[in-house]
Amino acid sequence: MERYQVILAYDGTRYKGFQRQSGAEDKQTIQGVVETTLRRLGWQGDRILASGRTDSGVHAAGQVIAFDLEWKRSPEELQAALNALFPKDIAALTLKLAPSSFHPRYDANSRTYRYRLYCHPIRHPLIERYAWRVWPELDDELLLASATLLVGKHDFSGFGTNSKSGSSAIREVLAAKWVLKSLDYEMDGWEFIVTANGFLYRMVRRLVNFQVLIAQGQRSLTDLQMLIDNPPNHPVPGLAPAQGLILQEVCYS
Repeated sequence: MERYQVILAYDGTRYKGFQRQSGAEDKQTIQGVVETTLRRLGWQGDRILASGRTDSGVHAAGQVIAFDLEWKRSPEELQAALNALFPKDIAALTLKLAPSSFHPRYDANSRTYRYRLYCHPIRHPLIERYAWRVWPELDDELLLASATLLVGKHDFSGFGTNSKSGSSAIREVLAAKWVLKSLDYEMDGWEFIVTANGFLYRMVRRLVNFQVLIAQGQRSLTDLQMLIDNPPNHPVPGLAPAQGLILQEVCYS
């Protein structure tokens, strides 16, 4: 029996998030599909391990999972077998042996998310599958300035909740920035790239939404600073749509 570490990429559009659910809905989650596929290869485990959960409609380029499997052939052949059985919107990008103690979540040092958006008065269906269309236009300077306020160790209670009641909402954002990107079909857009030692539930989507409000003049940089310095008991309302969010990378020592 060996433990395998896999980097998964998936288009989350048609899935109800990563975490498996009971009953018929199990097939509509990333975890459910992966576990069903593994059972076809002889896996007898209860559940796979994962670096984290992504919401319904959220994508991943670097989700990390691990599982124990009795496999008599090479890791390369296991990766090929998984990809042959996975649906076209899920892929094992890498697969390797890992120490028996490896845990994708608890051994992680940091995670990086990307969020894509574009500004235009008319929607573009092909771009909007992986990006949020916002209008009116954004103030570039305010958008860039808002990201700088997030860096450091803060209580992010105003932007997310902890999966365990009573647990700390303090997280350290190691890097946060907005980058102007060229999207498809001659359309420019913005990409928010944020790296932290951990994230609260829906923290990235709330941060993105609040920064957009700042850049549209509906909230201020002072409002953001106050929410960081004096966090409320409950997260602020407003979420950026799921389709713009990608779990980009999970880093280990």
